[in-house]
Amino acid sequence: MLYSRLILASGSPRRKELLAQLGFTFEVRSLAADESFPDTLRGQEISEYICATKARAIAPSLSGDDLALTADTVVCLNDLVLNKASDAEEAAQMLRMLSGKTHEVITSFALVSQSETHIVSDITKVHFLPLREDDIANYIRSCKPFDKAGAYGIQEWIGLSAVERIEGSFYTVMGLPTHKVYPMLKERLRNPK
Repeated sequence: MLYSRLILASGSPRRKELLAQLGFTFEVRSLAADESFPDTLRGQEISEYICATKARAIAPSLSGDDLALTADTVVCLNDLVLNKASDAEEAAQMLRMLSGKTHEVITSFALVSQSETHIVSDITKVHFLPLREDDIANYIRSCKPFDKAGAYGIQEWIGLSAVERIEGSFYTVMGLPTHKVYPMLKERLRNPK
């Protein structure tokens, strides 16, 4: 089925920016969805679970011609999940943990209509250089990365200075695997651009 209206069900300014850069016309609907998850889940299972929760939250508000996009990003250091930091100290603790190590960033997205939900995930490995304490403090003070999984944004200063290399998509780390989103939306939207 082809849909006429695309809805970004996310308050993320980064997802909004990326979807606009892909050339799509869309409406933004922020939604309050529970982002907790069972502690038995790991990695990709977590982002897909939260994505499905967001999909269930937006689905009742959709009309027959609407297609919604929800997404969730998790940062995993081995088996430890680093969610959004609640304050500067927690953000600093996360960045210390990531310092000099490789971690995975998993972003899942769901395409949601009244009748179906498709969930897709993408994983990127990020290699961090060692971080100095003063750099961590300056980054947190200037960028306030409290709305980001793992307490950092790859598109910000820390990405420029501390990310040695990535294996996978830069945009997956930013919050939306655009290389997977684009063809799926082109296929499902009546007038994609």
